Parts: sequence; C-alpha cells; structure tokens
Amino acid sequence: MEILQLTQQVNLLQAQVSGYEVKLKKKDDQIKELEKRLDVAEQYYRLDDLIISGLKTRHRAYSNVTAGNNADDTTAETETLESQVIQFFGSKDIPIHRNQISACHTLPRNNKNSPTSPAIIIRFVNRKDKIGLLQQGFKLKGTGVFVNEHLTRKNGNIAYAARQLKKAKKIKATWTRNCKVYIRTNGATPEDERVLMVKEMDLNLYK
Repeated sequence: MEILQLTQQVNLLQAQVSGYEVKLKKKDDQIKELEKRLDVAEQYYRLDDLIISGLKTRHRAYSNVTAGNNADDTTAETETLESQVIQFFGSKDIPIHRNQISACHTLPRNNKNSPTSPAIIIRFVNRKDKIGLLQQGFKLKGTGVFVNEHLTRKNGNIAYAARQLKKAKKIKATWTRNCKVYIRTNGATPEDERVLMVKEMDLNLYK
C-alpha cells in the first residue's frame, strides 16, 4: 500500500514537472519572439546609418585645448567632425553635401586609452545617399578607412561568421545590403553559384 502511494506521488510530481517544462518552453519561445521583434525594430532604426572606421579626425575639444579655450561647445564639435568627414570623402571623389546628413558623431569606445581613432556614425536624410556612398567604397582602397552598415549585435555576429566562412573558402563572397547579410555559395561554374540572404542558423550548413 505504501509503495502504491509513493508511486502515485511520484507520478503526480512527474506530471507537475512536465507541466512546468511546457510552460517554460512556451515562455522561452515568447522571449525569443520578442527578442526577434526588438532586433528587427532596432535594425530598421539603423537603416539610414553608416559606420566609418579608421578615419583620423581632430575634434573640437582638442582644438579648444590647443587654443586655451575650455568651452564645451557640442554643436561646434559636431559641425567640425561633420566637416572633416565631408572633406575626406570629397578628397576621394565621393561628394557628400551637408544637407544630406542628419547626424554625425563618434561612437563611444570601450577603451578610452586606445590609440585607434573612434568609429564615426553618420546618418543620412535619404537612404539612397547612404547606398550611393557604399557603392563607391572601392575608392577608399588603400586609405585604411572603411564604411559599413550599422548592424545590430545579432546581424553583426552573423556578418562576422559569414566573413570567417569566406576566409576559410567555404563560400565565395559575403556582403550586406539594407542591413541584411548575403553570401554567394561556391560552385563548379558561375551557374552553380547561388546568392542567399542568410540567417544565423543558415550559416551552420556551410561550416
């Protein structure tokens, strides 16, 4: 009789555990869906942005110090950075007009003592202007300056994984367009190659 009662209690506990597992699975799925929606919304917000890395600029704050002026003029600093960005790209035959830019500022660095120049984010008024600049990126070859789309952490990780596959010669090429990651698969002939928009799980097929 005692064994029967214990068996019934065990079965009851197992049923309760199974119920909790189902609820946890449902919650996990809900969290993943919310994270996906958040990433999509965040990436959409960044669609008009470009990240410029490797460009050495002289900031307003530095100018103030050398001139003996301690005033902290954020507007002047932004205008100075924007002017330097416009001037650099103009020198590479990539014209950018001030009225095409809605925002331009540096991104914070994890290591403030790093000797490398901080990355610069530039937001365009019109997405076509951003795309136009990206298409002229080949003119920056040899300058040490690079322009990339402003990806979310998730898409940035996917793009990095794709570049590693390219480096390992497991795919032929990879790039981003409208903040989505694309790859060109290997093929015996050009006709065998395929261009795919990839997601994180898709990349596992090529490892």
